[in-house]
Amino acid sequence: MTTVSPAPPSMAVIRRALEEFKLPAYDDQVLQIQDYIKILLSWNDKINLTAIRNPVEILYRHFCESMFAGVSVPIERGRLADVGTGAGFPGLALKILRPSLQVFLIESNLKKAAFLAEVIRVLGLREAQVLVRRYEELGEEIAPLDFACARAVGDYPAFLDWGHSEQLATKTVVLWIGSQELPEIRKISSWEWHEPIAVPNSLRRLLLVGARKP
Repeated sequence: MTTVSPAPPSMAVIRRALEEFKLPAYDDQVLQIQDYIKILLSWNDKINLTAIRNPVEILYRHFCESMFAGVSVPIERGRLADVGTGAGFPGLALKILRPSLQVFLIESNLKKAAFLAEVIRVLGLREAQVLVRRYEELGEEIAPLDFACARAVGDYPAFLDWGHSEQLATKTVVLWIGSQELPEIRKISSWEWHEPIAVPNSLRRLLLVGARKP
C-alpha cells in the first residue's frame, strides 16, 4: 500500500507563521518554503530527515526558528557554515531568507546530502554548497567564515574550538540550544557571549551568539 505524504502548509499559513516571528513574507520566498516542505515530506519516510511529521510544526520548528536568526542576530550577507545541517536547518532556511548569503552545508550522511542537493536544485539556490564531510576535517576550503551555525551538534566545546581556529577565523557563532545547555556553553571563554535570545513560541529554546575573541 502506497503511503501518501501530507500536503505542505498553504501560502496563507506560511505567511502567518513568518509574521509571528517578525519575518518578511515575500511571495517567492513563501513559495520556496512551500516547495521545500513538499520535498521534505516526500523524502522523510525513506531517510528519516526529521522526527517531526506535522507540516505546520515543521514550518514553525525548522523554518521559522532557523530564519529567526536572520533578523535577530542579524545575519544578512557573508559566508556561513551550517555544521550537521541534517535536513538543511538552519543553513538552507537562512539562505531562503537571505539570498545573498554564501552557505556551506556540512553533512556527513550521504542520503541526507543527496536530499540537500535536490532541494538546492529544485529551489534554484545559488551559492549553496553541500560538503559531505565531518566538520573537523574542513578548514581552508570554507575559510574565512563570517558565521558558523549549529542546531544539534552535540559536542559544543569541540565545535567552538574548531570555529575559533586560526585557519577558519570565524567571526560569529550562532547556536540554537536548550536553556539547560546555556551555563556550560557560557563557560567557554574563547568567545564573547551575547545575552541569549528567546525563540518565539518556544518555552526553553534559545539563540546564543558568540563573537570571536582574539
